[in-house]
Amino acid sequence: MQISRIFLTYIVSVPVFFIVDMIWLGVIAKGFYRKALEPLMTPDINWIAAIIFYLLFLVGVLIFALLPGIERRSLVYTIAMAALFGFIAYATYDLTNLATLRNWPLMLSIVDMIWGAFLSASTAAITYLIMSRI
Repeated sequence: MQISRIFLTYIVSVPVFFIVDMIWLGVIAKGFYRKALEPLMTPDINWIAAIIFYLLFLVGVLIFALLPGIERRSLVYTIAMAALFGFIAYATYDLTNLATLRNWPLMLSIVDMIWGAFLSASTAAITYLIMSRI
């Protein structure tokens, strides 16, 4: 695959990822996270750190799911690998917090790991479908 096509795939995935995640964080699960994390939350989100995480995370989705899936011409493979990558990445964060932070909510970790899998899989699937038409 040409570098320009790889770069375009990444660029397409960015708004897809942000839209899906903002619907989750800003609408569907907003109260869930606030209730679970309120004592730990800062009133001022560090947007630079958040954006860097998202951009790096998408590099992982691209390398471990999208590019191999596109090469195999398999949407199913793309979704499965993206879900696995998202689950493991979110589990790294959530299980570390569960192991090291006092009163970290178990239910939050469970929901967040499932969300990581879904977010990655849906982002990869939508990006795959868009790229298959470009």
